[in-house]
Amino acid sequence: MSELDGLDRCILDLLQVDATVPAREIGDSVGLSAAAVQRRIKKLRSSGVIRAIVAEVEPREVGRPITCVVSVELEHEGSDQIDELTSALSSHPGVQQIYYVTGSADLIVTVLMPDMETYDGFTRRFFLDDSNVRSFTTHVVLDRIKTGSAVGVIGPTLGSDG
Repeated sequence: MSELDGLDRCILDLLQVDATVPAREIGDSVGLSAAAVQRRIKKLRSSGVIRAIVAEVEPREVGRPITCVVSVELEHEGSDQIDELTSALSSHPGVQQIYYVTGSADLIVTVLMPDMETYDGFTRRFFLDDSNVRSFTTHVVLDRIKTGSAVGVIGPTLGSDG
């Protein structure tokens, strides 16, 4: 884990809201020069704290209005089997997230699809035709209430009442 000071955390918080904010504006907010902000951002990127600077796209606006959260239970949970399935899933443009989890499911997969017919083809290819998939359960999302990839870096610590 990287050592982050309060200024780093403020910069990260501001970038997660809008990564297009100029360094000068961030500097004004945190009390640093634009050059100092740029150096800190460069350090945060090179250390891996900032993995990527990306645009958050509205799925409905690009023809992917169906969101499904799928829990997948495997027959065999060997690293080769997990790697094979997660690699195949990762290459599919409709797969947004894959989590290897504990509990009754082995994987939780979030997929964005244009329609249910396309989703049906997806499940046949990745789940029904895979002899290592014991079962899968699809949860069709009715409303995307809170989404995104922001990580809270300022504010209450884990375990507090905040």
